[in-house]
Amino acid sequence: MVIGSIQLGKNGVTNNFILSLNNLFKKHDIIKIHVLKNARESGKQGKEDVKKYSRELLKVFGKKYTSKIIGFTIVMKKWRKPRK
Repeated sequence: MVIGSIQLGKNGVTNNFILSLNNLFKKHDIIKIHVLKNARESGKQGKEDVKKYSRELLKVFGKKYTSKIIGFTIVMKKWRKPRK
């Protein structure tokens, strides 16, 4: 299984970022989103910013997707059926 990877920069979650993520999900079931330091408002201590981005992405993509936060990385997984 190949895991896709993308970086989230200072612009945050934009329409272009969502389109890029959609294209990655066409090829991969699991994608790692690395949240860069300049995307976090409080720099190194920006764990809350990472959680905010994760919730925002799940709201956009729906119930077929889940996420897990490891450090400053969001791991998103696409499922076949919607999760509860």
